[in-house]
Amino acid sequence: MTPRAVPGRFITFEGIDGSGKSTQARLLASRLEAAGGEVVLTREPGGSPGAEEIRRLLLTGDPGRWSAETEILLFTAARRDHLERTIEPALARGATVVCDRFADSTRVYQGVTRGDLRALVDRLHEMTIGREPDLTILIDIDPAAGLARAGARGGEEARFEAFGVEMQARMRRAFLDLAAEAPARVRVVDGSGPPEAVAARVAEAAGA
Repeated sequence: MTPRAVPGRFITFEGIDGSGKSTQARLLASRLEAAGGEVVLTREPGGSPGAEEIRRLLLTGDPGRWSAETEILLFTAARRDHLERTIEPALARGATVVCDRFADSTRVYQGVTRGDLRALVDRLHEMTIGREPDLTILIDIDPAAGLARAGARGGEEARFEAFGVEMQARMRRAFLDLAAEAPARVRVVDGSGPPEAVAARVAEAAGA
């Protein structure tokens, strides 16, 4: 008889723009891979061919290109495709999935900072996604420092950074509120200092 695969672990990283979460997600994935076992590093929006197409629509262009309601629908469509094609198959075969952003970002960016739409985000999530991470690492950083980092990296995907430091501050507060709502799932990690120092804090929070 072939033994059943043990379901994997789903770890997500959250934080404001320029918090360093993408770097930390990559470093944790490398650490876990070195310890043995399959690790899938992915991102949102994106992580599957269809979701990557939606990513280009969401993260480029004028800041006012989409209403918050339209963004919620686009993000949810991308997340559903990502879940079906990447996340769930990896977890089913026992892999650890490390994802740069997930539903918490939609709860904050569209559900709180661009209108009082959190209830809509949560309803759509319950109807079409129905999964929360096993662990969420929230990289916390000063909004001005994060925006400076985000601006320094350049690139075309800067639509949300263009909303400015006041929006970043509101997002930081909303992320910390989410962490307070779900203390069993969300671990807040200080994102200041060199990446190696932050990575050590992340590893401790992840039990790695």
